[in-house]
Amino acid sequence: MADLILHHFAASPFSEKLRLVLGYKQLAWKSVLVPNILPKPDVVALTGGYRRTPFLQVGADIYCDTALVCDVLEALQPTPSLYPTAVAGEGLMRSLAQWADTSLFWAAVAYNRGAAAELPAAVFEDRKAMGFDVDWVRPADATPAYLAYLTRLADMLGHQPYLLGATSTIADFCAYHALWIAHVRGPAPLPLPLRSPVLADWLQRMGAIGHGRATACDPSQAMAIAGDSQPAAIGQNLLPDGDWYDTHGILRGSRVAIAAESFGREPTAGELIAATRTHYSLRRTDARLGTVHVHFPRIGYVLKPL
Repeated sequence: MADLILHHFAASPFSEKLRLVLGYKQLAWKSVLVPNILPKPDVVALTGGYRRTPFLQVGADIYCDTALVCDVLEALQPTPSLYPTAVAGEGLMRSLAQWADTSLFWAAVAYNRGAAAELPAAVFEDRKAMGFDVDWVRPADATPAYLAYLTRLADMLGHQPYLLGATSTIADFCAYHALWIAHVRGPAPLPLPLRSPVLADWLQRMGAIGHGRATACDPSQAMAIAGDSQPAAIGQNLLPDGDWYDTHGILRGSRVAIAAESFGREPTAGELIAATRTHYSLRRTDARLGTVHVHFPRIGYVLKPL
């Protein structure tokens, strides 16, 4: 199959989540570094408007949102699994992961902003345009919430190496990147406010997984790969869970727009070619690339007819 190309930047916590998953599965991947603020002409050409970081490119197929990308990597390399059935039910693992990607993550962001340096002005304005409101949770309110969340994690780790047992799951990777933003990355990470050896040990254990086998890739090379490739047929890509589950009354082939329901609401427009129980797929034509398929998860995204 085509190479895995991760479009990311070093300081992105959600990128760190995927870098660790790639390392956990010992996958080889190409690394394309993208700007952390607009303009992002190559990103927009590939995704059609979506500009959250990171996203995964496989030939002319573009997979958006880390939750969906994790499912893609699981399908590609089932072992070791992100959803080991011997540890817990998949529903529990996914629910804990979703909590970590949302409530825990934003509490960590607010705590980190209150305790560390302010965002550079250009980055702040860019994130504000994406829907980030610095007053969502003020540091004074975020700190007790963050402490409560860390206490929950420490309780889960009290007698086991990972959150749900003896083996890491998707929940560990999602919780790790939320803490990584405050307590691991950068030249002067903040000390853990909850002085818990089990949490510190878990952070070290997760970080030691590494990033797999990454090779630097120039953005122009990734664009050329997309332009020289044809998207995989629906049902034969890395999301083989059917192709149609109608909940909107929108016909296959309709022109639609898909956007995140919260942060990063820039829409991607295209022809709806798949709407399964778990994801949407759009066919787009770009002047530089030709035809690409862009894929989104259902959870967290809004589908509208054009």
